[in-house]
Amino acid sequence: MKITIVAGARPNFMKVSPIIKSLVAARDGGKSISYRLVHTGQHYDKKMSEDFFQQLSIPEPDVNLEAGGGTQAEQTAAIMMRFEKELQENKPDVVLVVGDVTSTMACTITSKKLCIPVVHVEAGIRSGDMTMPEEINRIVTDSICDHFFTTSETANEHLAASGVAAERIHFVGNTMIDTLLQNLDRLRQPECWKNFNLKEKNYFLITLHRPANVDDPANLKELLDTILDQTGDHPVLFPVHPRTSKILANMNYKHPRLFQTDPLGYLEFIYLVKNSKAVITDSGGITEEATVLAIPCLTLRDSTERPETITMGTNQLVGTNPKNLVHYLPKITAGEWKEGRVPPLWDGKTSGRIIEKLLQIYS
Repeated sequence: MKITIVAGARPNFMKVSPIIKSLVAARDGGKSISYRLVHTGQHYDKKMSEDFFQQLSIPEPDVNLEAGGGTQAEQTAAIMMRFEKELQENKPDVVLVVGDVTSTMACTITSKKLCIPVVHVEAGIRSGDMTMPEEINRIVTDSICDHFFTTSETANEHLAASGVAAERIHFVGNTMIDTLLQNLDRLRQPECWKNFNLKEKNYFLITLHRPANVDDPANLKELLDTILDQTGDHPVLFPVHPRTSKILANMNYKHPRLFQTDPLGYLEFIYLVKNSKAVITDSGGITEEATVLAIPCLTLRDSTERPETITMGTNQLVGTNPKNLVHYLPKITAGEWKEGRVPPLWDGKTSGRIIEKLLQIYS
């Protein structure tokens, strides 16, 4: 069985890393399985691409389509055109896509038009928010792919409700957690730890990049003001996304307890999550990592595609109104946050289950 594995953006890298390791283990164990890794180049910033490949021991891609930049439509078109040529020159038995980025959708469409089966890892998650590009990517991908590897029973229900037959839905767990658990003993203390005199469980960690939170300078200022007002004397560490950095620079926003840093590698960032008092974010994946690490998490969004991080885990959906934080941050500083639990099959063995199932389906 020949598999083409697609990765294009930072969240993808964390999901394909354990899959490749499990695939190699199966191949070395005598299974008839091989792969070709295609990097679409959707993320071309070094911190968002090369560093993750190195830190997570992902093999050098067989090809980089270098389709980064431009509008979403331009990027989608570039990925599809270049991936079509890649598939024509190196036709696999199945294409494996992960997550919900532009590359996921674009490569799924291209593969299906060439009559090549597609399997989707992290299928079936839904936010219900059609203003999110990721939601469109999820729906389009799941409407045409062949098999679905899911992270939760909720995802299974979404797929079943859309008419997907039960034999095509495979509840396997979460590959992001495979990567997390495989790297816990490799975490690195970043330079900012000493530079900002951070201490374990004594600082808040922020990540923000969604337009609803950062594009309006007045809203971003109110958001940061509220966080700093409600976190006592704790340091607030802010690894700044490139698009947010430009807005902050124009605002000239400064505060003695707000410490900004450049984007970090995976091992450094997870070190900061693991040792924080709490995480304040608008990222979906970070809510999963915080849940497994038992770190309180506040999500600055009006919807989530990962409800299990709330119903089972340590996450709380706050909304995009900065004033809502006033109801939650005092509970964290007072040590009164809920105790979460790890969702089923988030056990570090998901990738093995995926490879085993693929061998059953396509061998």
